[in-house]
Amino acid sequence: MLVLFETAAGYAIFKVLDEQKLQQVDSLWKEFETPEKANKVVKLKHFEKFQDTTEALAAATAMVEGKLGKSLKKVLKQVILQLSEQIFTLLSTHGFTHRLTYFLFIFPFSLSRYKLKFSPDKVDTMIVQAISLLDDLDKELNNYIMRCREWYGWHFPELGKIITDNLAYCKSVRKIGDRTNVASMDLSDILPEEIEAEVKLAAEISMGTEVSEEDIANIMHLCDQVIEITEYRSQLYDYLKNRMMAIAPNLTVMVGELVGARLISHAGSLLNLAKHPASTVQILGAEKALFRALKTRRDTPKYGLIYHASLVGQTTAKNKGKISRMLAAKTALAIRYDALGEDTNAEMGVENRAKLEVRLRYLEEKGIRRISGSGKALAKADKYQHKSDVKVYDPSGDSTLPTVSKKRKIEEVEEGEEEEKPVEAKAKKVKREAPTEAETETPKKKKKKEKKKAEEESKPEEEETAVIPVEEVRGLERSVHLWLMVHLTIC
Repeated sequence: MLVLFETAAGYAIFKVLDEQKLQQVDSLWKEFETPEKANKVVKLKHFEKFQDTTEALAAATAMVEGKLGKSLKKVLKQVILQLSEQIFTLLSTHGFTHRLTYFLFIFPFSLSRYKLKFSPDKVDTMIVQAISLLDDLDKELNNYIMRCREWYGWHFPELGKIITDNLAYCKSVRKIGDRTNVASMDLSDILPEEIEAEVKLAAEISMGTEVSEEDIANIMHLCDQVIEITEYRSQLYDYLKNRMMAIAPNLTVMVGELVGARLISHAGSLLNLAKHPASTVQILGAEKALFRALKTRRDTPKYGLIYHASLVGQTTAKNKGKISRMLAAKTALAIRYDALGEDTNAEMGVENRAKLEVRLRYLEEKGIRRISGSGKALAKADKYQHKSDVKVYDPSGDSTLPTVSKKRKIEEVEEGEEEEKPVEAKAKKVKREAPTEAETETPKKKKKKEKKKAEEESKPEEEETAVIPVEEVRGLERSVHLWLMVHLTIC
């Protein structure tokens, strides 16, 4: 029997000489009172000293935490190796060499197989393989369907525009064959009545070329492959959905089956994904964009694989970053609950998703919550609506005629008459001394003067508002000319 003794200087391994004394626990300390007595009970077999205090501190800390330090592992390996050589030599002398060799080779494989069988990470492998196969099937289906549409389009090009669904298109081609058979073919089990009637009408006036029966046979064989792969893909999707709900129900509720499976596949396993923080989960799948942004010193990406989640897809462009950050935080909690928790229900995922939907509705509606009180009710405030002042075009400014009213003109004419009264008195005196021809012309001249003054007073106002026509200018020139003639006659 070997005994390990830890000291501040190093590890000591002793060989027990008398095992019966170890059974006397109450009086065992008496056997170690003096070195002479201790040499009769144990014998020093190996001593491993520490190189410095740092190594001693690390070994003591590991021992307190219940772990094996590097120095202790080294000591045990040396001692066990020596013992194993002695045991192997002892067994070989008794004829157990062949059996011992067999167990040395078989036992490690059996132990590894046992660990793999009961490993919790083993189930994640099924999800990783299923989502990878699903992506490969989608790529192959797209290539096959594109080739089928292009190939059969030479014979019946109108059919591709009428039937948009890929599976229905392949089933229709598989059943029709040559387009001349459409008239006598019943497609009601594949297509609706309206589309079936449109297909039959298009087959009569089709612009496609004639093809041989061998070409039709190859096209139909390709359609069979597309139909089989599509059916297998639907079965694989159902299997993946059930597997995700069994392994990671909360993650499935938060982001969906496909996004959750892609996150697990990208991380390697559910346990590895649980070790990632929320910020890493948010940009998982956008590593190239992240490192390119860091290298060029630009904005880092806001989302990776989580962008395809339904909550992020139904938000507006300006709120996608906020929702993806909040969704990544809740998803990280759901992943850790699924990976490390004992329960298999999805209550936590449903509750967190409901909170995110409420938050999303709040961001979309831009509600204003109360600062005081419970903070749960929306404040009674009307939504702000911008009201712009629309100016209507005024067509009255298009006219160039004077805009002075008749009433204003009459008032201006009366004021002009009051100012011209003394002038008329002087004119009467002159008239008495003047010949008889001036007396006959004075009333007309007075009217012309009054008219001229009224026009001169209203002229500045009219110039501000509108342009005077050419005919009025000519009339003013005539009146001025007559006024000068009358004035000269009076003088």
